[in-house]
Amino acid sequence: MARRKKEEEHDNHERWLVSYADFITLLFAFFVVMYALSTVNEGKYRILSDSMSSAFRNVQANTASPMINAVTPPIPIVRKANTAAKAQEAVKQKQREKMRNVAKDILEVMAPLIEQGKVRVIETSRGVTIEINDSILFSPGQALLQPALVKAMRAIADVLAPTDFPITIEGHTDNVPINTAQFPSNWELSAVRATTVLRLFADSGVAAERLTAIGFADTRPVEPNVLADGRARNRRVTILIDSAIPEKGNEVGIEPPPLAEPIPQPPSQPVARP
Repeated sequence: MARRKKEEEHDNHERWLVSYADFITLLFAFFVVMYALSTVNEGKYRILSDSMSSAFRNVQANTASPMINAVTPPIPIVRKANTAAKAQEAVKQKQREKMRNVAKDILEVMAPLIEQGKVRVIETSRGVTIEINDSILFSPGQALLQPALVKAMRAIADVLAPTDFPITIEGHTDNVPINTAQFPSNWELSAVRATTVLRLFADSGVAAERLTAIGFADTRPVEPNVLADGRARNRRVTILIDSAIPEKGNEVGIEPPPLAEPIPQPPSQPVARP
């Protein structure tokens, strides 16, 4: 009996489905893992949130509550800087009130001369300035106070004596040169006139440590020195009552230079003896 021929095997054209199914399975597993990693653990998140709230606000966290504790507004803290600023502003306000009272008293004692245009009282942010024309204070080229004005200047000193404001007395001249044995230039004349007023204030009870005298000669005119009226306006004595509170300064030192590193010396070589 003749043997049957072995049937020829056909190629399987659908074998790619196995690889494709494996790829889809791996891709599905990858997305499952990624989703698991991105999911927040609510319990751990609640514990972390309660711990941070308790640490930063010093509030006992309620871990048993299913909801996160509501954020409570922070308790306002009174800063030392704000307190110091308010205290300093209060001191300045008190100083301004005292300065206004001083200006009012000076206006009263100098009213006749103010009406004549010989005295001006100016209030600025720095304090009160009393500007006195030197024609009523001194004779030309002299530094002695006119007897008629000594009483008025003592009245100003009586107003300033009870206060604690620093006082600067400035002497000013016009640009007409002077050359005498007593006053070689306008510098000496303006300085001595300011010092004369200072001595009268000190003798009238104003504390000497509050007084300063400066001579500016003709370096700070208020009017051009072209006409006689302008020169007369520039010849003046200015009394500045300073309302600023003096601050204690800090000494600025020079840092010492860094020490130079010692230069290394080569080791000494033994001297070979013959």
